[in-house]
Amino acid sequence: MRVAMIGTGYVGLVSGTCFSDFGHEVVCVDKDADKIERLKLGEIPIFEPGLEDLVRRNVTSGRLQFDTDLTQAVREAEVVFIAVGTPSRRGDGHADLSYVHAAAREIARAAQGFTVVVTKSTVPVGTGADLEHIIREEAPSADIAVVSNPEFLREGAAIEDFKRPDRIVIGTDDPRAREVMAALYRPLSLNAAPLLFTGRNNAELIKYASNAFLAMKITFINEMADLCEKVGGDVQEVARGIGLDRRIGPKFLHAGPGYGGSCFPKDTLALMRTAQEAGTPLRLIETVTTVNDSRKAAMGRRVLDAIGTPPRGATVAVLGLTFKPNTDDMRDSPAINIVQSLLDRGVRVRAFDPAGIEEARKVLPAGVDYAGDPYDCAEGADGLVIVTEWDAFRALDLDRLKALLRRPVVVDLRNVYPPADLIGRGFTYVGIGRGTLD
Repeated sequence: MRVAMIGTGYVGLVSGTCFSDFGHEVVCVDKDADKIERLKLGEIPIFEPGLEDLVRRNVTSGRLQFDTDLTQAVREAEVVFIAVGTPSRRGDGHADLSYVHAAAREIARAAQGFTVVVTKSTVPVGTGADLEHIIREEAPSADIAVVSNPEFLREGAAIEDFKRPDRIVIGTDDPRAREVMAALYRPLSLNAAPLLFTGRNNAELIKYASNAFLAMKITFINEMADLCEKVGGDVQEVARGIGLDRRIGPKFLHAGPGYGGSCFPKDTLALMRTAQEAGTPLRLIETVTTVNDSRKAAMGRRVLDAIGTPPRGATVAVLGLTFKPNTDDMRDSPAINIVQSLLDRGVRVRAFDPAGIEEARKVLPAGVDYAGDPYDCAEGADGLVIVTEWDAFRALDLDRLKALLRRPVVVDLRNVYPPADLIGRGFTYVGIGRGTLD
């Protein structure tokens, strides 16, 4: 099939590349001419394991192309995906749909013959109906069906998620569109991927509800971690006991400094605003967002309490800056709050991340020193904090680390290390949901 993917951000680039790997002919379109030139040269603008090789292979085969003009790509396509950004709107937290609307107008003008226009971007309920209205205004005679097909890609595991999904949600009541979408995803039938056809409003709600629920699980286990610290429990054992219940499951029951990233913060906020406007406020989700914001703000204080020395002039080594491992995404990362809190108290911050330093420079305050590896980061520091659980931090030479630190304090905000491994070597250890042990 011929596919046009409008937007080459995280979702658009991964999805377009994977569709081309299925054998479809895909053109990825973006207005950023520099990005398109880089992609044509094989330079990938995001960090995602395996994506560079996948792009190169499908470009070489001729199935994947890049362009700045959507006209020809849309004219020839049977399916056109809208995969542009929907950031939180300043002031009210609603999803900013201006890029989605602009893409729909351009698609309407370019489409020829029956075309399925698919929203891959995360959009509030009712957006599909709005796009139909926009398209009719722009091109009254256009033969277009608007479909919702939300993405459920985890950064760092996006290719695996696309090719072996838990489910594929397709929102449409149009039988022709349903037939086209079934053919598009037919290559996944060998993996027995559940193809869920539902109403368009349902599909739009499923995306927001899924992310809000997962954010709620993270916030729940983080609050349980605080309780464990007060009553002498171990949150990892508690989470294991909860997660063995098949009705709950172990995923997203890992205590930490709070959730961040491109989806949970903005999607929970957008769902809240939608519910408030509908007169049915989601009090539980409102609390989740409040607790998460408070938690991230509190992590800096936890680090300062652990180092036990006047903050002004002290040095703290920060390992991990991205909101999760295997990505360079800094959006709403807890590291932002932690670093800012430390700098505000006069602490010198030295930081290292395996993939996120360039993105971190764009969002972290001036004054952060960036190190070349974990040991360079730790040298002479009054304490070390693990913010992101990269594999590179799971097997550090602890004896070497202790020798480099001025004070052997480790604040493990991801519970990467068993407390005994550090305490047995003379470290002061602070974990999450395990209290302070030394």
